[in-house]
Amino acid sequence: MSVEQLAGGATTAGGYAHPTPSPELVADALEGRARTLEDCYEACRRLHAAHGRTYYHATRFLPAERRPHVWALYGFARYADDLVDHLALDWDPAQRRAALESWSAEFLDALAFGRAPEDPVLRAMAHTVDVLGIAHEDVRAFLRSMAMDLTVTRYPTYADLVAYMHGSAAVIGTMMLPVLRADAAAARQPAMDLGLAFQLTNFLRDVAEDWDRGRIYLPLEDLERFGVSEWDFHARRVGPRMRRLLAFEAARTRVLYRRAERGWALLPPRSRTSIRIAHRLYAGILDDLERHDWQVFQRRAAVPRGRRLAITLRELVAPSCGPTCGDVPAWTFKRRTPQAATVSPRVAPAAASHTE
Repeated sequence: MSVEQLAGGATTAGGYAHPTPSPELVADALEGRARTLEDCYEACRRLHAAHGRTYYHATRFLPAERRPHVWALYGFARYADDLVDHLALDWDPAQRRAALESWSAEFLDALAFGRAPEDPVLRAMAHTVDVLGIAHEDVRAFLRSMAMDLTVTRYPTYADLVAYMHGSAAVIGTMMLPVLRADAAAARQPAMDLGLAFQLTNFLRDVAEDWDRGRIYLPLEDLERFGVSEWDFHARRVGPRMRRLLAFEAARTRVLYRRAERGWALLPPRSRTSIRIAHRLYAGILDDLERHDWQVFQRRAAVPRGRRLAITLRELVAPSCGPTCGDVPAWTFKRRTPQAATVSPRVAPAAASHTE
């Protein structure tokens, strides 16, 4: 399948069709609406439901007042990623760069000067950052990594890839901590580990799609180690060497998932259940890849619906987090006021309630 074919229908391995690009989804969500803060959060919710089905499913088990903040964080990350990546947006590299730079500048100016952005996704995100006290440097790190996607297509070493993922994934984990009401200092490293594990899982699932964009997110040193060349990607062939490479990267990712488990005991019960569901479901993508012999060019790995349901039910009825869970009381987390998605005066004049 060529890049041109992908751009036409935004399909990838196994015929998977990507949801509508974020700019179009947001425009549709706000059509005929007054663009209140509630409307901005609703647009983010629709982005999350359309693009991040696994994570959206898991976050439905958070308390209702916290979910809008997850929608804003996800919407912010997805919108930026679509500006630089989505194959259905028929933009050349210069247009993508201009769109990302303008969008990023609007948001950073809003943070710096305490004003509400015009862009609806940015408005919801600015409110979330303000209410939860999310570190501005984490936001800037994310935007720097998104800009890297405009020019960087290969990563010579795993250390180089981790440097990119610090912004693209690890800080997403740290930005979630106030939403989860976790102690940011104690839980920061496990949250970063989980963010990295999610990102590496995506890289393994999306090998074919990334290749069609001209990118390889597997370290070149690992390709050399296992005797894999870029011709193997071009031929869309998974032979013994490619299987060993992908199995190696999956094992590395599973280590990060195990390390992230240390953070479970640092979360209050409802946050813990939601994150455990997300953790188990995303790790299940690796199991699906292995079960199908690492055929990343022929199908898009996913956790079957029945398996998703079984994992969810298991975590809901037996939410224990292991032998260390009792070491930390469920309420050892910092509270900020307010935590709910009520409107900050600097964002909008009237209070808002955001529930499903």
